[in-house]
Amino acid sequence: MDVSEFNYNLPKELIAQTPIEKRDESRLMILDRESKTIEHKTFKDIIDYLNPGDVLVRNNTKVIPARLYGKKETGANVEFLLLNNIEKDIWECIVRPGNKLHVGTKVIFGDGLLKAEVLEVMMGGTRKVKFSYEGIFNEILDEIGLMPLPPYIHERLKQKDRYQTVYAKYSGSAAAPTAGLHFTKELLNKIEEKGIKIANVTLHVGIGTFRPVKEKTVEAHKMHKEHFYIKKEDANIINNAKEEGRKVIAIGTTSCRVLEAIADEKTGKVKEQESDTGIFIYPGYKFKCIDGLITNFHLPESTLLMLVSALAGKDYIMKAYNEAVKQKYRFFSFGDAMFIK
Repeated sequence: MDVSEFNYNLPKELIAQTPIEKRDESRLMILDRESKTIEHKTFKDIIDYLNPGDVLVRNNTKVIPARLYGKKETGANVEFLLLNNIEKDIWECIVRPGNKLHVGTKVIFGDGLLKAEVLEVMMGGTRKVKFSYEGIFNEILDEIGLMPLPPYIHERLKQKDRYQTVYAKYSGSAAAPTAGLHFTKELLNKIEEKGIKIANVTLHVGIGTFRPVKEKTVEAHKMHKEHFYIKKEDANIINNAKEEGRKVIAIGTTSCRVLEAIADEKTGKVKEQESDTGIFIYPGYKFKCIDGLITNFHLPESTLLMLVSALAGKDYIMKAYNEAVKQKYRFFSFGDAMFIK
């Protein structure tokens, strides 16, 4: 399959630069895989498409303010982006300017609140970095770090919490699971009152989610790995729904990837575990666990666009994306949503 088959024309003005004022008033496109119809709704209408006993599976990871601006001992400005906590105070980081940050380079952030030393140049040009500080690392990050917004967002985020879901719990992501940004606590309460179950997974989203597919063919692409875990009580909620013939609906591609990575081939059931996944879902993939997906509108030629094409069919998805452009939907992380049912 040629990667260019997943391209579409997107005017730059449709890339959302800021979050909408009220999370659940973003637009919602409903795709019905059986009838191949397209409906236009508001996100809070999602409740009308969920039935008692269905399960929503959400990713409760929390984005850390992982972008740091500092200075080398020479006074030169540098930028670090925390990607992965290797062990204790040692992290894998994207650094800029990369050609100036050699092994042994020392950097100071926040007037000395945080110090770093480059230990190793890793595969792909990232750096293994050791941090030193006094106090609590996450509290220092909260004070001096910035939210690691995607490269296509150029406006400064006024409120940090708008790049977090309202149910974010476990710190570790370099990017938000953006489909979840549309939910409010009030909407989630209404959903539960209707008898819809909620289960959690935790997948710490890596910056690789923004990296383009550089190969010419889909099959040649190597997916980045991300760390996840699912607890027993959440696995039980999902498995009970499977036994009862209820629907399991993933909130976001990250939740989808966890479930599909661990689901039993025959039953679609899952079990408690902690691991890494590099699952790459593209057309031809047979879904084992999920019955529906709530997601945003994704970048052209991205692995995420390939995933939704695998679920709904490439032609149907491309038709929906072209309709979204025509109807001036807002795209990407702070944009509008789609429900594939």
